[in-house]
Amino acid sequence: MFKKILIGTCSAFVLLSCASNFSAPESEITTQTQPQTTELEALVSQMTIDEKLAQISCIWMDKSKFLERDGSFNPQKMKAHFPHGAGCIARPQDTIGMEGPSERKSLNDSTVVRKLSGRSPGETVELVNIIQKWMMEETRLGIPTLFHEEGLHGLQGLHATSFPQSIGLASTFDTELIEQVYSIVGREIRARGVHHVLSPVVDVALDPRWGRIEETFGEDPFLVSEMGVAAIKGFQGTTHQLPKDKVLTTLKHMTGHGQPEAGMNIGPSQLSERVLREVFFPPFEAAIKAGAASVMASYNEIDGIPSHANPWLLNDILRGEWGFDGPVVADYFAINELEGRHQIVGSLPEAGALALQSGVDMELPDGVAFYSLKEKLIAGELDETIIDRAVLRVLQLKQRAQLFSTPFADANYADQITGNSEARELAYQAAIKAPVLLKNENNTLPLNPENYKKIAVIGPNSDIVVLGGYSDEPRQVISILDGIKERWGDKADIIHSKGVELTNNRSWWDDEVVIADRQKNLSLIEEAVQTARDADLIILAIGGDESTSREAWSETHMGDRNDITLIGEQTELVEALSNLNKPMVGVIISGRPLSLEKEHFDALLYGWLLGQETGYAIADLLSGKAVPSGKMPVTVPRSVGQIPAFYNHKPTARRGYAFGDASPLYAFGHGLSYSTFEFSDVSLSQDSISPSGITKASVSVTNTGAYTADEVVQLYIRDDISSVTRPVLELKGFKRISLDPGASEVVTFEIRPEHLQFFNREMKRVVEPGSFTIMIGNSSTSHKDATLYVTE
Repeated sequence: MFKKILIGTCSAFVLLSCASNFSAPESEITTQTQPQTTELEALVSQMTIDEKLAQISCIWMDKSKFLERDGSFNPQKMKAHFPHGAGCIARPQDTIGMEGPSERKSLNDSTVVRKLSGRSPGETVELVNIIQKWMMEETRLGIPTLFHEEGLHGLQGLHATSFPQSIGLASTFDTELIEQVYSIVGREIRARGVHHVLSPVVDVALDPRWGRIEETFGEDPFLVSEMGVAAIKGFQGTTHQLPKDKVLTTLKHMTGHGQPEAGMNIGPSQLSERVLREVFFPPFEAAIKAGAASVMASYNEIDGIPSHANPWLLNDILRGEWGFDGPVVADYFAINELEGRHQIVGSLPEAGALALQSGVDMELPDGVAFYSLKEKLIAGELDETIIDRAVLRVLQLKQRAQLFSTPFADANYADQITGNSEARELAYQAAIKAPVLLKNENNTLPLNPENYKKIAVIGPNSDIVVLGGYSDEPRQVISILDGIKERWGDKADIIHSKGVELTNNRSWWDDEVVIADRQKNLSLIEEAVQTARDADLIILAIGGDESTSREAWSETHMGDRNDITLIGEQTELVEALSNLNKPMVGVIISGRPLSLEKEHFDALLYGWLLGQETGYAIADLLSGKAVPSGKMPVTVPRSVGQIPAFYNHKPTARRGYAFGDASPLYAFGHGLSYSTFEFSDVSLSQDSISPSGITKASVSVTNTGAYTADEVVQLYIRDDISSVTRPVLELKGFKRISLDPGASEVVTFEIRPEHLQFFNREMKRVVEPGSFTIMIGNSSTSHKDATLYVTE
């Protein structure tokens, strides 16, 4: 009976054409009746053990078991290997798992991955549609599968729009922009027939050595929370049931992932419950309240308990305290690692059982540990109601996705919408707002290209576009060199030299990465000096690429660093060029904050990773067509010895060093502009309130410079005396404003109890009476203060 409900009207005749003949994704594609929760519960009760295990398992590296080498679908192979269907299929746009035995050296062999990956939007739709039809017509229960994709800063798929990496998006301090960005990302994913995305990352990142810091929204819990909530709204919309152009989100990675021991990915997180509640939990809790559909457990352990085996984390906190009722999905291969890496169980079935009992509902990327539970279930060694609970959560996720009523997609629509002019314009706007102007001596910037007869564009990142992790190939990219040539080419002679190379490749995928040959780089430096000798201005693009900062997912695939300075001979390149005594502007393209204490630049623009429109954005920012407005979402230490260097430290921290400066090189929230802004004193609507009271804090901000520009007004609060030690200041609000020269705007923040509360000694949220310092300014180190009193 249930199968009759699920089977749609895409007949056998439509099988070969449904991917291309739908007129619109909201018309003929809607072919089924959406089941109700009671029907889902009844369905679970009718399932066999095999069908239940299939629903809580996924397929990724096993694609060769149902796809041919040419990418075509083989229904006979699917029937033989997956007769009961699959709960989900990972990344239909790629072809990982389809390589032959002689080709698969490892999962991370980029020569294999790059050769095989890359279905166009329309090709992806054709595959998704034909698989969905098989699932609905050839399995006993006809349950469609849930496809998922990665969408960190754009769909990780061919032709998809590539926006600035997350750390760059965080620098915008612009939640409206973030919502727009992820709305486009979600639309491009959904257009391919995919209803579920493994994004956003709401880890708080406190260690710049960590290769995944680029994937985060920075070091501050409030900023990460606001960015994460905006991303969820963009991906999912604001209704519980998924709209036709949206995708369901997955919060990554719960939790403590962003402060691994020694900065090494997956390392133990040595965190107390208080630190978890004050720093790492808030973004997840805020995202759950915003309606996030699913949660991914993290690879790391906390207090000796890996997250995939932590019922306190996944059941007591996530479900008990926060009321989350969606599924928890495993990070890729993480359940297996309970046995192989963490060594807390002795077999794969034990790992699967422990993960299920601890609150993990779906195994990614392939069903291995969960499938191994069949014998335990038959023997009665594992309570089948635990499986039933997970299956129901997976089915409810599919119900929320409206997968039963919208299982198919339109190939023509997917090709048309992906990377279109609207998406490209938004990628440009994001790339304009993300860079942070850290230094601008003597108003070197903005540049007038007509004032320079010859401009040398130099550096390893000058003629390439570094997209960062979880990227593919957009429809178009523009390098800094090409962007400058196109924007300025008729105003000055643009010359170029590479300067140095960073590594033997730029691969995010390759296991082995080797630092570029020193002797070759020294020769390239000499060439760069000769090129720049006749120039009137040097623009130097340095930093890192996909091979120098990335996810370190195995002991043979490193991505973390024990240093935070420029890699290779870049420092020598900077020094050699500075000896020419010419104006020099530095552009940093990097996924992690770098210590640049001896950088010799007249102006320094920190671009992070700006996506496909990098070149146009940098050219327009340097020339003043656009004005820098980004703010640092992390603290930049002077050296690796300062780590951790986050701004919201406790009063006893950052006392100083015997022979070194303990202050940050660049503070959290810092960022210059071509204009200047003046802040009035802070005024409070009420300077005395009760613990449950509300007040408003206001400042008037005036643009005192010559440029129309944006400023990010930031609210910080300090609890002056408390029963438990509190940070010296904490971000509690921000607002981006745009002002013409001479214009002013009053910016007001509402201060509510949740801005003043903390966890007391009994780990209860309280607002303690006493004084609070209210700080409003344009960085964590530049602000005006007022005092608020909370009375008994």
